[in-house]
Amino acid sequence: MSGTTMAAAVSRRRAAGAGASRWVVLVVLCVSLLLVAVDATVLHVAMPAVTEDLKPGATQLLWIVDIYPLVCASLLILFGTLGDRVGRRRVLLLGYGLFGIASGAAALAHDAQVLIGARALLGVGGAMIMPATLSILRQVFPDRRERALAIGIWSAVAAVGAAIGPLLGGFLLEHFWWGSVFLINIPLMLVSLPVGRLLLPESKGESEGPWDVLGALMAAGGLFALVFAVKRLGAGQSPLDPYTLLPLLAGAALLITFVRRQRRRAHPLVDLRMFARPAFGTSVGCIVLAMLALVGLELIAAQYLQLVLRLSPLRTGLRLLPLTFAAMAAGLAGSQLLHRLGPRRMVTSGFCLTTVAVLTLTLMGGHDNPGLLLFGFVLLGFGLETTLFGAYESMLSEAPQAQSGGAAAIGETSYQLGAGIGIALLGSVMNAAYTPGLSSVPGVPASASRAAGHSLGEAYEVAGHLGGARGRALRHAARDSFVHGLHMTLLVSAGLLMLGAVMALRLPRVMHCEPPVAQGEPAVPSPRKAEDSRVSA
Repeated sequence: MSGTTMAAAVSRRRAAGAGASRWVVLVVLCVSLLLVAVDATVLHVAMPAVTEDLKPGATQLLWIVDIYPLVCASLLILFGTLGDRVGRRRVLLLGYGLFGIASGAAALAHDAQVLIGARALLGVGGAMIMPATLSILRQVFPDRRERALAIGIWSAVAAVGAAIGPLLGGFLLEHFWWGSVFLINIPLMLVSLPVGRLLLPESKGESEGPWDVLGALMAAGGLFALVFAVKRLGAGQSPLDPYTLLPLLAGAALLITFVRRQRRRAHPLVDLRMFARPAFGTSVGCIVLAMLALVGLELIAAQYLQLVLRLSPLRTGLRLLPLTFAAMAAGLAGSQLLHRLGPRRMVTSGFCLTTVAVLTLTLMGGHDNPGLLLFGFVLLGFGLETTLFGAYESMLSEAPQAQSGGAAAIGETSYQLGAGIGIALLGSVMNAAYTPGLSSVPGVPASASRAAGHSLGEAYEVAGHLGGARGRALRHAARDSFVHGLHMTLLVSAGLLMLGAVMALRLPRVMHCEPPVAQGEPAVPSPRKAEDSRVSA
């Protein structure tokens, strides 16, 4: 085959939305999502091994977990809008490469500082990958009915990644060292790079006016400083501490300045007028609340299964599997549910179902109850995925296609921001309920009690050094305090979920779909779209 013929064939394969090729594009985008989703969950079962090997302090331990969502959330707007300018496919492929390099660095980390730095680079790579996948999906599926099905498949793959992460992590930890959990990213990257280069369509958004570099840096700096301050608050630091108060004020000031700057510019980095559409702003708020209420629970649940029930990492991954299978089922059924229920009832029902699941899990105690965990995790997975599916689909459908990169960045920023703040918030609730129970254990020195109050893993280590009756008493008190803290965390999550259910009542009652446009015919805007245009004007 000649070079010209080959180039023409490749060009045809890259044509956005050209017939059945858009489903091939969806497969490639799902592999991209799998790359990020696996890394987001694989570390959960590895944290006890990381703690034992690297001996991180309490602050370093939080940074190892938090730095990935913190950096990713900070840079999503920057890379999402950059993709609109220079090409979403180009940014996506660069993200693949950086993700692979950072995974290798994390696997070979010899101390906590190196691991934190590698996790930060993974956050940069994730920020390049996630908005690009959603904006390309929005481009190649212009019809809302097909797009809803594509988003359902996309979100089901996210659940697959969440399932594969703990299972692979548990299997690798049974046979290798903890760094092997990061190496699983490299084969996925080696496949994604050439396949994505060959099959993915290149696309750009509106290119009028210069790219607002200063605005992008303001958004990144403001989000980083704000989440950093919230993380310190979650770790128990005083709000008046200079290292907490100054980042909090600086982050708020930068974000306020960013918003004012975008409103004044003729060609803003992010068109904030999208928030004037009730469905868009409400969807973003629902995503934040869902992640705020639930992301910390997965980490705490993994610790509960391993440290309280004493399950191996592999068995921990198997116990969490029903949650992810239920989420997969909800993603695949999401398109049909959205057609029948509409966005309002779908998202509200998802929040309520998740609340029931969280309240059910408050019955967990110091002894194993497989049936209760199975029922609670299935409800949790199905309810959470139903909520996120309805919110994401409504958000993407409300955004103009030309601004899909910015809209995807806002959606992913809300997801990651909710996750980062949720870990800090629920971690703070957990610590506030856990630590007091260890302050006066009979026969245990005050210094040992303070050390045990940092985490359940550290309490077990201190108990092992004490030995005898004192060690057994400390271990028993620490386990009971952890279970009590878990119950308090679940109750706070239930309250946040009910708040989300109330917020979801502002979503549209029915799913508005444009009639399919025949090829070659101009699209005629519906009355709803015309009204949206007047709102945006």
